[in-house]
Amino acid sequence: MPTQIRPARPDEMAEYGAIAAYVYAGRYGHIPDNLVSRSTHPDWTLCAFVDGRMVTTFATIPFTVRLNGQAAKLGGVSGVGTLPEYRRQGLMRQIMCQAMADMRDRGQFIAALWASQAAIYQRFGFALCTHMLHYTIDPRDIRFTGQSQASGTCQRHHVDQGFAMIRQLYIDFISSRTGYLHRARPLWANNALADRAEDGPVHIAVASDVEQRPQGYMVYTTQFGRVDDTARPQEMVIRDLVWLTPDAYVCLWDFVTKHDLVGRVRYDTAPLDDPAPELFDEPRLLHPQITEGIWMRLVDVAQALQARGYTTAGRLVFEIVGDSIADWNNGVFRLETDGQSGHVTRTTDAPEIRLSIKALASLFSGFRTAQALANWGLLAGDQPGIESADRIFRTLHLPHCPDHF
Repeated sequence: MPTQIRPARPDEMAEYGAIAAYVYAGRYGHIPDNLVSRSTHPDWTLCAFVDGRMVTTFATIPFTVRLNGQAAKLGGVSGVGTLPEYRRQGLMRQIMCQAMADMRDRGQFIAALWASQAAIYQRFGFALCTHMLHYTIDPRDIRFTGQSQASGTCQRHHVDQGFAMIRQLYIDFISSRTGYLHRARPLWANNALADRAEDGPVHIAVASDVEQRPQGYMVYTTQFGRVDDTARPQEMVIRDLVWLTPDAYVCLWDFVTKHDLVGRVRYDTAPLDDPAPELFDEPRLLHPQITEGIWMRLVDVAQALQARGYTTAGRLVFEIVGDSIADWNNGVFRLETDGQSGHVTRTTDAPEIRLSIKALASLFSGFRTAQALANWGLLAGDQPGIESADRIFRTLHLPHCPDHF
């Protein structure tokens, strides 16, 4: 059976959508003209064709991501699927090898995805790099510790009138963070501002300080009949929460308590370092649950490390071993930072630490420390090298990505 790996043509996107409809069992629509086919540009795709039939789909969406305060190109892997009768034949490995080379040529030195199954992507060098915090709380249980009382005010805005304001607040909020995507209008529309009839209309609340300067926002929905409570049958779902100051954060949660008919509040996209557990009087009443977030992979080690921001000056010699998908990543590298940017060269120096491409993604993102990786047998090196790696790769905030793609 002759196999061809190539992008889909525009006239083949219905076939692309039909595979997504089958593989994801209608999650994005049961017909070929579904969310996957409509939102994917043919030039982003890379598909496997067997005897002229499309059997595997794959797309790389061009994004820009924040990496500890720096902006970098990111390949957002999406729409991955193979028809069952063509699985276990190495087609995805062929596509992944080609996709890594293509991303490298396009300057997308980091790749990320939401994994349908972790086992599929771990074998290709992807590492879990963010977690999602889920809260479910009765608004009557939202009370703050004594030092956490808000002084600002909240004002609701219509989506169309408030969008420019929240867009700028989001830009300011993510400027020093890691994992957040630069949001073009379609990314807003598919996530925080998505129009879903079952959720009710989308609302925006903006928190301002005592001088009426916007300092944060909340995007949310409210819907009747979601809670089994005669007096408070509404559910509020917080879709997006951004704050530039602690006061704005408390102010937004205080705004939630003003909704007397809401019996349950759900917030499914909080970052792992969200401050609520420290600011709430009874944090256990948030009923927090942790689930996995995005998985990341370094497409080109040297270029990815140079695209990242740093907060500590230092030097580290490390070795990458066992990358069978992008073999240009194997070898010994020297990373030098001045506390802001990094410079990477290949070297013949003895490495201070050794690790896989997957472990490096965990360290690179700030999701795992070198010490933790060493404790788990996923990184080898002497203690000074481990400590140096932890200083160099420290991030100002834990990595987070609230946007699905």
